[in-house]
Amino acid sequence: MNDPVDVLIIGAGASGAAMAYSLAETKMRIVCLEQGDWMKPSEYPSNGRDWEARALGDYSPSPNIRARPEDYPINEDNSPIKVVNFNGVGGGTVFYTAHWPRMHPSDFKVRSLDGVADDWPIRYADLEPFFEANDRMMGVSGLAGDPGVPPRNPPMPPLPLGKSGTRFAKAMNHLGWHWWPSDTTVATTDYEGRAKCINLGHCTPACTQGAKASTDITYWPEARRAGVELRTHCRVKEILTNEQGMASGVVYFDKDGVEQFQPAEVVVVACNGVGTPRLLLNSKSERFPNGLANSSGLVGKNLMFHPYAQVYGYVDEPLDANRAPPTCLWSKEFYETDLARGFVRGYTIQFNRGTGPVTEAITSAAKGTLPWGANHHATFRRLNGRRIALSAICEDLPEEHNRVTLDPVLKDSHGIPAPRIDYKIGENSARMIAHGLAHATKVLEAAGARDIHTNSPILYGGWHLLGTARMGNDPTRSVVNSWGRTHDVKNLFIIDGSLFVTSGGVNPTSTIQALALYIADQMKQRLATLFD
Repeated sequence: MNDPVDVLIIGAGASGAAMAYSLAETKMRIVCLEQGDWMKPSEYPSNGRDWEARALGDYSPSPNIRARPEDYPINEDNSPIKVVNFNGVGGGTVFYTAHWPRMHPSDFKVRSLDGVADDWPIRYADLEPFFEANDRMMGVSGLAGDPGVPPRNPPMPPLPLGKSGTRFAKAMNHLGWHWWPSDTTVATTDYEGRAKCINLGHCTPACTQGAKASTDITYWPEARRAGVELRTHCRVKEILTNEQGMASGVVYFDKDGVEQFQPAEVVVVACNGVGTPRLLLNSKSERFPNGLANSSGLVGKNLMFHPYAQVYGYVDEPLDANRAPPTCLWSKEFYETDLARGFVRGYTIQFNRGTGPVTEAITSAAKGTLPWGANHHATFRRLNGRRIALSAICEDLPEEHNRVTLDPVLKDSHGIPAPRIDYKIGENSARMIAHGLAHATKVLEAAGARDIHTNSPILYGGWHLLGTARMGNDPTRSVVNSWGRTHDVKNLFIIDGSLFVTSGGVNPTSTIQALALYIADQMKQRLATLFD
């Protein structure tokens, strides 16, 4: 048996890395178990000309397509949006586009403002210092002064607008709608040992240059120097509890497939909004017959994805295509509730550059706009490098029927039950999507685009996995309290996107990490009374 540790963190992604870094100053013995491995930038797709093909294969964002030994399968047959994630040191930050908005103050009090969902037990102001600290650690590029978002001071200048961004900005000015350069975690100057972006290609299938912040190159080096131990190829099967109802440690499979037990005084779960409920539901016992920390019955329920409503078209001149980070602008014009639109809450418009030639060819052929035969090459020349796109990132409201459960048949390579997703787009979100598509189309038309197409919802758009172990003061209506400790198990904490009470209309990574730092700070303040 392994020697006991003070804190055991499960998952080395966005939240697990931030928690490890913050707690390291306590000098406690901290171990993190990660089911993937360290990534090798020399093997990333952007090293070769076949990077687009690899983004559809071994570097697909979908674990079901990628099917690496480190991944687990997901039954998502009953969902119009498919889960995308990544298992390895850095987690989803290895694969994300580095778009870096924060949730807004209104997102934390949706019930009070709009009479739907529930209020968070914390406020934006509680997280604000942790947003700032996280921005410095991850290295954010952006432009201060945006009237559409809370104040912030990115440490690096924003990405250049480029040809695509300039065209979009002029279109938004014509319409009289808000726009601003996006905050990103792509380095625009040399920063803390990271070289600046050199436009190797689309950022999603990993950044060879290291310009995009992922926690394997930001938080983890600092945490390991401070004494945190990170073990890779360790797939956690279940969390065990003792006679007092406290977590005693975890059972996991090591890199050789040998079952191990790691005892711990504190267990922290950081496995994302699908992996976390999967682990809790699989940690059944006589004391916890419905899964660990599930007296509320809400573990796995209220899954929120953010349906992405995408519109794209083509202009009459070559643009940036894939020769720059994909996101350049955002708009908060339709973010806050306006009941005249026919729905509550709102969405961010995210402006995207184009695609590479392989993606253009495949998607246009599938749409029927790229014919085979005599006109094939001429048509492709009119499409390639001339695409512009924008997406409405639509807020998902929590609905209990949208859920993660354990599949009765499907299992991973270690025989652990796989997660099953049951999800459908709610009525409010459907009305929001329709509004987003209509207004995104207006932007494209103002930008001079033709041959406009929709892609809604984006099929492989389940990037944001939220809400399945929600935070709250009422143990009957939530899984964890206002500082991440589960109501049922006093030494079990959750720190990932599962905590979200509502989803907002923004990419969640910045907020996930701010929450992890906030919870770590709360733990440090309460060390003497942590289990009271």
